[in-house]
Amino acid sequence: MYNRILLKLSGESLMGQQQYGIDAQRLADYARQITEITALGVQVAIVIGGGNIFRGLKGSQQGFDRVKGDQMGMLATVINSLALSSALEALGQRARVMTSVRMEPVGELYQSHKAIRSLEKGQVVIVAGGTGNPYFTTDTASVLRAIELKADVMLKGTRVDGIYTADPEKDPSAVKFDKITYNEVLERNLRVMDLTATALAKDNNMPIYVFDMDTVGNLAKVIRGQQIGTLVYQQI
Repeated sequence: MYNRILLKLSGESLMGQQQYGIDAQRLADYARQITEITALGVQVAIVIGGGNIFRGLKGSQQGFDRVKGDQMGMLATVINSLALSSALEALGQRARVMTSVRMEPVGELYQSHKAIRSLEKGQVVIVAGGTGNPYFTTDTASVLRAIELKADVMLKGTRVDGIYTADPEKDPSAVKFDKITYNEVLERNLRVMDLTATALAKDNNMPIYVFDMDTVGNLAKVIRGQQIGTLVYQQI
């Protein structure tokens, strides 16, 4: 079982069946799953995307300045992080929101040593605001935080149950991988994450496990070692 994880959650998944915003049921399901694994003694840090509210790259395609668009996307991740922290606290799970740029009193400025101390005290640490810089995705922010916080693994929770040879929602013949190396991901051009995030994980030997977070109970299954997703690893 993992001791410390970095959980990357999709902002778009927070929409649930809605077209925009945060679905209360999906948020509650996530909070319960996270609380379940903290009860097992797992230290949990989280990064959430903001695609359910605003996506910077999409905004720039619609005429927004790219830097300002990405900053708007960062703010969207803060909204999602505050919502998740509130849902966790409602279940009695202590949570702390830290932001990549100064935003007191909304959240404390992220510092890795303070975040690690909070994790060791049993708090869930939610790091909002991406990397704090434009042109970087929340996938890259997730890998970066996983490395900084010395996580055992980065868990990427999506609506798909792993990595396939093609998009399973478009190609019914797509085959799922139980595990795959970073090099294979890059060579096959599989869009697990953006290239910057994948290269950063590869260079720092940070394993990534991709799984379906939207099915309640799956997070605990991953923690207990059940093979339900895809492991991305560095071949030695």
